[in-house]
Amino acid sequence: MYRDHTKVVQIGDRKIGGGNPILIQSMTNTRTEDVEGTVKQILALEAAGCEIIRCTVPTIEAARAVKEIKKQIHIPLVADIHFDYKMAIAAMENGADKIRINPGNIGGKEKIKAVVDTAKERNIPIRVGVNSGSLEKELVKKYGGVTAEGLVESALDKVKIIEDLGYDNLVISIKSSDVMMCVKAHEILARETRYPLHVGITEAGTLYSGNIKSAVGLGIILYQGIGDTIRVSLTGDPVEEIKSAKRILKTLNLRKGGVEVVSCPTCGRTQIDLIGLANQVDTMVQEFPLDIKVAVMGCVVNGPGEAKEADIGIAGGKGEGLLIKKGEIIRKVPEDQLLSVLRQELENWK
Repeated sequence: MYRDHTKVVQIGDRKIGGGNPILIQSMTNTRTEDVEGTVKQILALEAAGCEIIRCTVPTIEAARAVKEIKKQIHIPLVADIHFDYKMAIAAMENGADKIRINPGNIGGKEKIKAVVDTAKERNIPIRVGVNSGSLEKELVKKYGGVTAEGLVESALDKVKIIEDLGYDNLVISIKSSDVMMCVKAHEILARETRYPLHVGITEAGTLYSGNIKSAVGLGIILYQGIGDTIRVSLTGDPVEEIKSAKRILKTLNLRKGGVEVVSCPTCGRTQIDLIGLANQVDTMVQEFPLDIKVAVMGCVVNGPGEAKEADIGIAGGKGEGLLIKKGEIIRKVPEDQLLSVLRQELENWK
């Protein structure tokens, strides 16, 4: 597995690479200068399971806010820098645990050196980020367009600039909204480097399309043993990114813990609001730190058999339903009490 052999990088009190657990990231969409609003969002992301958070730092006020934000949160903070090398230095001076830069857009070598020197003094990791939307013109010409090969060459060129300055505390990310290009680029990059990789499908889209693109792309990449930390990029509430990332990792057996909900598709036999019930259960189980499978079935005829692989389940019928454990019917339950009975069972689960 590629990730077992990547370099270990320390980000605050967390580690990625070298076979360490794949960590989940997100990015705030608040103004970083708004300390109260940014902290509020980060704490909500922490509660959802976010393990590393990134904030944009476009101004000196934002860089100074990093210090105040750090006092009130419990996960490492990454400063996202575009164009202005001074913001990278200021963010590190104010306690950023990692910075994300594209060395190609923050100025000449002297400016890059100034950033690297500060990172070196404080042993702060640098994430070298390359995006298909900003691939250099010469590489577009060389490869006849934006390609996976061009993305990898661009990333490794940027890495070499920093290595030549005597620093290798690095993480690499190469992102594209083209899922299969992103997959191919990661396959090439994983063979070419031992730096840990931050994986994501950029500009994936809305909750619906973004989740599908991210699940397909991240699923293929992660299944090959590639990737040390991930972000699911969605146009929406960042908390949804965390939920999706957790589900992707759990589906690939790359993470344990958390209740998994399985539910049957509706059919002509369904006599309850199965869709509504399943959504209520999906929300409710997030409160419980259990590593179990819960089934929500819409038919008392086939429900027990279909739920036999689940630890616990409910099956609804007209007016009443069933409580099921390991495929065995425990008792009948009034239809309007199915959710509360399931909650009680989870609260008493051992």
